[in-house]
Amino acid sequence: PVKNSLKILFLLLISSAAQSNPIDNLLDTSAAIVDQIDRGSMLVGTAINYAHTGDGVSNGTLAGSAHISSGQLDDYNNALSGMLGYQPYGDAQAFLEEAASEQISMMNDAVDVFTSAVVDMSSVIKVAEISELAVTPNDKAEVAVYVETNYEELQITQEEVETYNQSVTDIEQHANSASAYINLSKNKEATNYLTQGAVDNNNTFQDASIAYNSQDQYAQVAWVSGGATDLYVNGSQFNTNMYVDEANILAYGAQTEFYYTSPTASGYECFMNQTNCER
Repeated sequence: PVKNSLKILFLLLISSAAQSNPIDNLLDTSAAIVDQIDRGSMLVGTAINYAHTGDGVSNGTLAGSAHISSGQLDDYNNALSGMLGYQPYGDAQAFLEEAASEQISMMNDAVDVFTSAVVDMSSVIKVAEISELAVTPNDKAEVAVYVETNYEELQITQEEVETYNQSVTDIEQHANSASAYINLSKNKEATNYLTQGAVDNNNTFQDASIAYNSQDQYAQVAWVSGGATDLYVNGSQFNTNMYVDEANILAYGAQTEFYYTSPTASGYECFMNQTNCER
């Protein structure tokens, strides 16, 4: 039910956005007044000739049908206001922010998959912990007993590993894409460059697509006409070098709340049973 409600809301927002297109509004509201003026001109033309020739009379109420209503006047003036600051090619910053939002949503889905995969494989953390503490022969014997007793549930399947591996890859890709798009959206030089790309290709952002390429170190916007605009994030454009080395990425991750609550950081018992959480 929640998904259906969100879907309906999304469709309503799309419908509203389509109806509120500034150019369409201006056309519709101006055409409505033009239709009234056109009707009035025909009525006036007839009135002038009839008045001079005596060829006929109206029923006396047709003038009202050519009146411009206050609603039509308000709609037209509002449509004029809607054109102030209108961006015919679209908003580059909004385009990048929307693309980032989509990537974050996909990243969150991948995080859910990752978390589930880690839970499924969490027994390996228990095995690692008790193995590390096994110093004496008696300790090692206890590990052997534990393994023999829980052998089936301690095993990890190839499918679990593949799910885990793919989720980590997906998270990195979606996170990198979102971060690149957000960074570019905040850079005025980059958004101006992207807008010029829309102008040069005579396209709008509504019909464009974007993809981040980590190998070539740029976000590429593909226009429906077949052209493309590349936005580099490696320092060669816009004074933007986003690349962070592995050591700093891991050091930053070790300070995050997600890591603090992970089973490797908090320990198996704390993560699975909420006990021994003094670490």
